[in-house]
Amino acid sequence: MSSLPGPSYEQDNFIDTSKKVWNYSLLTEEDIRNFQQGTHYSLYEKFGSHTIQVLETWGIYFAVWAPNATSVSVKGNFNDWRNNEYELYPRWDKSGVWEGFIPKLGLGEVYKYRIKGFQGIELDKGDPFARFWEKRPLTASITWDTYYNWQDKEWMKNRKQHNALNAPWSVYEVHLASWMRPDKHDEETYNTYEQITARLVPYVKEMGFTHVEFMPVMEHPFDGSWGYQGTGYFAPTSRFGSPQEFKAMIDAFHQAGIGVILDWVPSHFPYDSHGLYMFDGTHTYEYADMRKGYHPDWNSYIFNYKRGEVKSFLISNARFWFDQFHIDGFRVDAVSSMLKLNYSRNEGQWEPNEFGGDGNLEAIAFIKDFNETIFRDFPDVQTIAEEATDWPGVSKPTFQGGLGFGMKWMMGWMHDTLRFFKNDPLFRQFNQDLFTFSMMYYYDENFMLPLSHDEVVHGKSPMIYKMPGDEWQKFANLRLLYTYMFTHPGGKLLFMGNEFGSTTEWNYKSELPWELLQFDSHAGMKNCVKALCHLLKAEPALYEKQFEQGGFEWVDLNHRAESVMVYRRKGEQPEEDILVVLNMTPEVRRNWKVITYGKSEWKEIFNSNETEYWGTGDVFNPDPIVTEVDKNNNLFEINLHLPPLGAVVLK
Repeated sequence: MSSLPGPSYEQDNFIDTSKKVWNYSLLTEEDIRNFQQGTHYSLYEKFGSHTIQVLETWGIYFAVWAPNATSVSVKGNFNDWRNNEYELYPRWDKSGVWEGFIPKLGLGEVYKYRIKGFQGIELDKGDPFARFWEKRPLTASITWDTYYNWQDKEWMKNRKQHNALNAPWSVYEVHLASWMRPDKHDEETYNTYEQITARLVPYVKEMGFTHVEFMPVMEHPFDGSWGYQGTGYFAPTSRFGSPQEFKAMIDAFHQAGIGVILDWVPSHFPYDSHGLYMFDGTHTYEYADMRKGYHPDWNSYIFNYKRGEVKSFLISNARFWFDQFHIDGFRVDAVSSMLKLNYSRNEGQWEPNEFGGDGNLEAIAFIKDFNETIFRDFPDVQTIAEEATDWPGVSKPTFQGGLGFGMKWMMGWMHDTLRFFKNDPLFRQFNQDLFTFSMMYYYDENFMLPLSHDEVVHGKSPMIYKMPGDEWQKFANLRLLYTYMFTHPGGKLLFMGNEFGSTTEWNYKSELPWELLQFDSHAGMKNCVKALCHLLKAEPALYEKQFEQGGFEWVDLNHRAESVMVYRRKGEQPEEDILVVLNMTPEVRRNWKVITYGKSEWKEIFNSNETEYWGTGDVFNPDPIVTEVDKNNNLFEINLHLPPLGAVVLK
């Protein structure tokens, strides 16, 4: 709640208290000027609905932008949804903002704006700044505050060390509805935020992931959009409870030492009648030119990044989640579609920019301003781009000509790695370049390696069935892939269910197949991923220089026929170096020689073939490992036993 100073400039210290809506404003001339210029980044403090006190009377202040409306009123349960009874006042400055104070209206009131717009069209719209919405299929906004007594002071004080680029990053991607359900086969049942917290926080902590990433939690009407078609940008979905309960979930993760990343969708929004589309009867939030304003892939509409008010709306929205919900990062969805005017468009369906290129200059400027603002105001967080093209400098600072993101999803690594592992092991010798190619361009960006939800839907098959061979080989291959992923430079992201080898494609309508954990193969896979998460955090060589050329070195790529590859990961201290040896075939390789520099004593700290991971457990390396020293050249020959389709990590 907020109590604000007396009447604003336009009331001349007089309010007609006989009216149902009092002519009152929280917005200053500077607010409006910055809003229109695209530089007001805390609109949520004044737009939407707010509980305030005016003339010693408590009530709700409303402010909404509808520049082509001829009248705007508020209606709801409090007036039996009658139209045009509680009319807001248009501002004198022709900014298109409508506002007013309804005395004695409280929190928890359900409401919409009745907008009479262009050519007399009349619309019922939800509040773009609403903090809380009715549970779908209902579509009204709810007056609400977001007060919460945070208990995560320790995390917030020290979170830079958790979110820095030289910190371990292992992200568990979660769809909150389908991670676990009260009735696993009933898509209409949801656990509450409180119930999810009680189950998910201990699970993520046990597994050792450093962060969770939630697929979009912002309010959305259609479950089948997975949250990517949002209508309530300032509200966590009411499917699971209130904003305060969602804050309590974030708080619990922080107290458990786990960061929270949200998916954010500033690229497009749906055409639902209560949402942003044609908000005042005209293209208010979206481009009017459908060559720029319509997204053919998702049957949705693209924000007009040229419009200052829209830019203020979006960057305010970004700041809102960091400011009010203590989140640690955004994964920004569909960045490629924002950058490219010709994204998913054929010749003649798009218009080049003023320089003849295919870049959306307004979107590029918006993205840069977004990143500059977030890192200025919240320097201990991260922004991560889902960007699938070769656009240069996505994760480079804007002062170096980049877009300013902290990290970028490494889609090329994902595609090449899956293609390599789908090969029968006999043919991997002919595809080694697929495996090694990632390090040719790795240092172009700060990359995160994603095995996300997109790879286990729409007929792509679950991870375990992407692997060749019989059942044992499939699991061995997947353990090998995950070991490679967790020891490769960069952040890591694993979608829920991947960690235990789900045998079904992800389906948002049901929960994960947790019953698989009764089988040793799946329990072993989970144990393997758990061990890799903890290994990542325990070994500085795996993260301290993960975005620097000095953090990685190929040791042996000269055994194509045997498909054995060796690389070294390096941290700040040379004695912390580790060696990773990958045997990509089902052949056991005993007395395998690896020649490298550094220490004469090595020991095995991880073996993907352990029995607790459902491996055979019979091919391991003794402690200490036998080495031969070449003192003249400061080289050591390490004698190893390599398990079939296995990985060993040495230190």
